[in-house]
Amino acid sequence: MKKQDARLPSFSGFSKGEFNRFFVYVVKRLIAVLISVTITCYLTILIAEMGGYVDTVVISQLKDEIRNMVRTSPEFASLSPQQQEEIIAIKLNVTIKERGLDTPFYIRSLIYLRNALTLELGRANILVSDSGSRRVQAIIFERLPYTILLFTTATILGFVINLLFGLYLSRNRGSLIDRIMVGLTFLSSIPGWFYGIIFIMIFAMYLGVLPYGGLVSIPPPRDPLLYALDVLKHAILPIFSWLFAGLWLGVYANRNFFLIFSTHNYVTVADAKGLPERRILSRYIIKPALPTILTNLSLGIIGSWMGAMVTESVFNWPGIGSLTYKAISLKDTPIIVGTTVIYAYLLGLTMLILDLIYSVLDPRIKTGLSGGY
Repeated sequence: MKKQDARLPSFSGFSKGEFNRFFVYVVKRLIAVLISVTITCYLTILIAEMGGYVDTVVISQLKDEIRNMVRTSPEFASLSPQQQEEIIAIKLNVTIKERGLDTPFYIRSLIYLRNALTLELGRANILVSDSGSRRVQAIIFERLPYTILLFTTATILGFVINLLFGLYLSRNRGSLIDRIMVGLTFLSSIPGWFYGIIFIMIFAMYLGVLPYGGLVSIPPPRDPLLYALDVLKHAILPIFSWLFAGLWLGVYANRNFFLIFSTHNYVTVADAKGLPERRILSRYIIKPALPTILTNLSLGIIGSWMGAMVTESVFNWPGIGSLTYKAISLKDTPIIVGTTVIYAYLLGLTMLILDLIYSVLDPRIKTGLSGGY
């Protein structure tokens, strides 16, 4: 039986001191995550509500809606203008109390914060789900799968392509393809939605081989397999535009990152000894860079779940990005707060998991698992 490496933590036999250090570390990180989420959520509430100014706008809109309803209703047509105004005032007061707008904003902001932290996201003010529900969770989770399908797929594909291509260029610095890729880095200065418009003109307008946008054709195919293939066909252009926009800068960044490890003395010695290229890449370049690689992948995936407002609007894709854009335009605060709090929790949880993974991958990082915190 091989002796366990003393540098790595033993998960099978924690001593009492090791377990206590690990427990304290996890608790501290959880508290830090909770504080960060709390601050993020409250700032979002303040910004989305404009410090309470949105309440004035909402009350004004409610008053106009009630006035139009009363004045156009046959039920109140025989009443005098003064009587109609009294009914409008009564209905407005009832509606204000039902929505809690009669409570001072600073108190309601704390109620919003409590509900957000407990994931009681409430009901949207204006937006509804395709099934007709106003529950914020239903609206968000109805859009989330479409965003994951599009942007998470593009993020993972882009990550793999950029990683492998950057790794190859770092080992072939100065070659023709290296000089070409470095020279084309400026192409990433153009946003993905702009490439999307160009690709729509080429592949949809002129060639007619791909759809302009949307999730599925109208009418949609009835067969489940054909339906899935139709959705994938609609996803090709937005995924391709997203990949194309990030390719050049992503490859360049990975090339420079791996170049740091490729120029170390131990890599030069390994090359001189004639070690296989695959072994050099896996042992001397990828392994020491693994914590950063995992960080970029994890944060990229979590970030992709928020979608992209402009790209989704260009392709008429029903994801989280277009939902957020509509919520901001309509000042639908519960939707804005809901998407923010879910993202904040996901980000905080991801960072906590990454911290624990780092302690396993890199013994130089001090955590409760590695003897400190």
